[in-house]
Amino acid sequence: MVRIPIRVGQQGTWLGADVATFGGLVDGLEHLALVFPGWQGIPLVRLHSECLTGDVFGSARCDCGPQLHEAMGVMRDGGVILYLRQEGRGIGLYNKLDAYRLQDSGMDTFRANRELDFADDPRDYTCAAQMLSALGIDSIRLLSNNPDKAAQLRRNGVDVVERVPTGVYVNEVNRGYLRAKIEIAGHQILDVEELS
Repeated sequence: MVRIPIRVGQQGTWLGADVATFGGLVDGLEHLALVFPGWQGIPLVRLHSECLTGDVFGSARCDCGPQLHEAMGVMRDGGVILYLRQEGRGIGLYNKLDAYRLQDSGMDTFRANRELDFADDPRDYTCAAQMLSALGIDSIRLLSNNPDKAAQLRRNGVDVVERVPTGVYVNEVNRGYLRAKIEIAGHQILDVEELS
């Protein structure tokens, strides 16, 4: 592990995170764990799939960037962010951009995936379970609205004792995207009335 300073929030508060790399993961990708020290008991863990457009460029098409920043903010008291190299819900950056084009023609995000011959959400979280095991963590509080993350972690031997919902980051551009996540993928998003 190596310690790096992470800037969190509008005021630019700096937190130290220990960044862990992993070898021998089932998918062979270069995933990272950002370990924020200080948790007591069962750690809060966020599985965050890489989103170049949202995380780096601040795209309004999704809620990825705001969710990542929220996770870093709540990690002030300690916890772990698993940054998973699963761009575009596992279809890759270029395919995600192709899916955006299809969404611009009226398809929802999941139908666009199917049109490109992908599953609605092909992500496999076995690597996340392996990462947690390597960190010596077998029980977590999961920061997520996605029930599939909890289900897959449980199938891989991780005790998910609580699912902590993330905030709702709705705007005029991503309203349909968030609605599809609820209606098709069963995401448990609070404040659903914001999507009306």
